[in-house]
Amino acid sequence: MPLEWSSCPPELLLAVDRSGGQPLRAQVEHGLRDAIRTGRVQLGERLPSSRELARTLGVSRGLVQECYAQLQAEGYLVTRPGSATRVAGGAVVPPAGTRPRRTASRLVADFRWGVPDLAAFPVQDWLWATREAARAMPTEDLGYGDPRGSRILREVLAGYLRRVRAAAADPEHIVVCNGYAQGLGLALHVLAAGGVRTVAFEDPGSPATVGACAAASGLRAVPVPVDEHGIDVSALAATGARAVLVTPAHQWPTGVALTAERRLALVDWASSHDAFILEDDYDAEFRYDREPVGALQGLAPDRVISLGTVSKSLAPALRIGWMVCPPHLVAALTEHKLRSDRGTSTLDQLALARLIESGRFDRHLRRMRGTYATRRTALLAALAEHAPGVPVTGLAAGFHAVAHLPADADEHHVVTTARERSVGLYGMSTCRASAATTPAQLVLGFGDVGERAITEAVAAVGHLLTGQP
Repeated sequence: MPLEWSSCPPELLLAVDRSGGQPLRAQVEHGLRDAIRTGRVQLGERLPSSRELARTLGVSRGLVQECYAQLQAEGYLVTRPGSATRVAGGAVVPPAGTRPRRTASRLVADFRWGVPDLAAFPVQDWLWATREAARAMPTEDLGYGDPRGSRILREVLAGYLRRVRAAAADPEHIVVCNGYAQGLGLALHVLAAGGVRTVAFEDPGSPATVGACAAASGLRAVPVPVDEHGIDVSALAATGARAVLVTPAHQWPTGVALTAERRLALVDWASSHDAFILEDDYDAEFRYDREPVGALQGLAPDRVISLGTVSKSLAPALRIGWMVCPPHLVAALTEHKLRSDRGTSTLDQLALARLIESGRFDRHLRRMRGTYATRRTALLAALAEHAPGVPVTGLAAGFHAVAHLPADADEHHVVTTARERSVGLYGMSTCRASAATTPAQLVLGFGDVGERAITEAVAAVGHLLTGQP
């Protein structure tokens, strides 16, 4: 897409050598021609006015006008009365050796997990919140500010988390970060500095993410099995780990909720082993079978680091997350956050605070619960019609489900063949520490897939899910 400029003319870097023997006009023509051929200026892009380019190069305006006229005659430029001089269609030649970019084939539906309905992002509410935040923003907030994040957002988040997640949240103990991955990395780094050597994680879970963050902090990552009650605390104790990452409200990816007994056992484990629990509270707002499960952090605020973001509730592109930290870890986490990036965008933080304070965030969540519930129903209906007998679990909350394929199914074959039929499916093997493809299961994310696309896609691959030829 060509650049669009305001009334201020665009700049173009050209070099002229007055000490050489080549005439200035020839040098300017060659420079312009080369800039167009190599793609430095793109098709339809506006060039500087003859007056402005002449001033920049220190030559006469008439010389530049002659150069423009010559390149127009050669077909490189186009001018219209009352309009700027622009690069003509077909004038830009790709550099030698480059290949045209391939356009990915369009999928009927892409059941990728972890992606909310991006088209439903509340653009107008966010623009309103940004304007309100910018209008009321004190001048001093344009500086680097508190590395923990905006005081206003931390106060709003503390109130929101106490109200909605039953968290023991204090604004002094919240550190704002750039999404979940940064929060996890900061937490593991600080725990490693405090003597932790091994971090455990749920299996199935997120082995790649945890493994990468653990390795970056010099920690060993070990998997711990999950059953229908959540993480196996007895198996956790046997690992010797002093930190564990869990998703207690809606286990990723199986969808089970950590039972009350296991919650208490996990807290007891942390207390008796001088250990820490990292709670990923990734999609707890979206629950359909009952009221949302409270945050584990509320049971043991001195042992739990609760990680939250707006990646699922609003959009990943915002890159806003937070850590609700044990009081004695706040200083270390704040110091490491300061060394990492000097802070998260203050204006975006203030906009999020305004969005929550105004009630527009809650309104958006209510609307999205209805949207995801409708898609959940569409998925179940489509599977019942086109893949009868395929059990589906994990649908009590969030916007993904687990489909259990027949015992003799080849997970890789199902995923590959579905892609050939323009349907994006994803296997559970990616979520297993061993990468095992048995038992064969699919993780079906439906957050960014409409009801019609869900129905069409399941109809196209239903026979694959049931093992039919």
